Amino acid sequence: MLQQFFLEITPISNDNYVAFTFFVGTMAMMAASVFFFFELGNTDKKWRTSVLVSGLITFIAAVHYYYMRGYNLETGQSPTFFRYVDWLLTVPLMCVEFYLITKKVGSTQSLLWKLIAASVGMLVTGYVGEAIYPTESVSWVWGAISGLFYFYIVYLVWFGEVAKLAGNAGPDVAAANKTLAWFVLVGWAIYPLGYILGTKGGLFGMQLVADPAAASAAMDIVYNIGDAVNKIGFGLVIYSLSRKASAA
Repeated sequence: MLQQFFLEITPISNDNYVAFTFFVGTMAMMAASVFFFFELGNTDKKWRTSVLVSGLITFIAAVHYYYMRGYNLETGQSPTFFRYVDWLLTVPLMCVEFYLITKKVGSTQSLLWKLIAASVGMLVTGYVGEAIYPTESVSWVWGAISGLFYFYIVYLVWFGEVAKLAGNAGPDVAAANKTLAWFVLVGWAIYPLGYILGTKGGLFGMQLVADPAAASAAMDIVYNIGDAVNKIGFGLVIYSLSRKASAA
């Protein structure tokens, strides 16, 4: 079975940067998953769920990236549908991390569902604009709606309930929340950038890349790099918090 697995792997040409970033993303996130899962036994009980969720995020992404790499090599197309399936599973889990690290100081299920609903709304409207109605007159509208959900999450983690709860949870949680908030503000901004590059009308009716093939490739590369950095980075911040809090 293992021999058949390696025989089925399609080789990547030296100039296929899209497939290469899919490959690197797969390996990086799978390695991160192994690390997080192996460290569960060395993690304080009250932080195990957070570290476990970090491992699940990177594991789900690694499996999807392996499949998306194969899809891209076989068809030459961007695996938009499968990418959004990945995000619908992993991005809400990343939002769950904010709930988990502030749960001990009063974070409620209402806040949890706000974060999940906003992340799902952001992704569903983004998919509609990118895959279902990718026309110049419509895609920017759906992109703007998706952006509103995104900025609501930014508000919650920077100034809203999450920020206030983290501030009351001690310096370690506050520092971790601030780092995660930077990931949301800066790291997640890569996704609307990919949307703008890859759709007609992605920025108020304009397409920044004239060649559709180049736009699709640029979008995939931006998304792949952003996914690896954001998901692994999220997990490492949670892992670091679990060590600092346990030591304290």
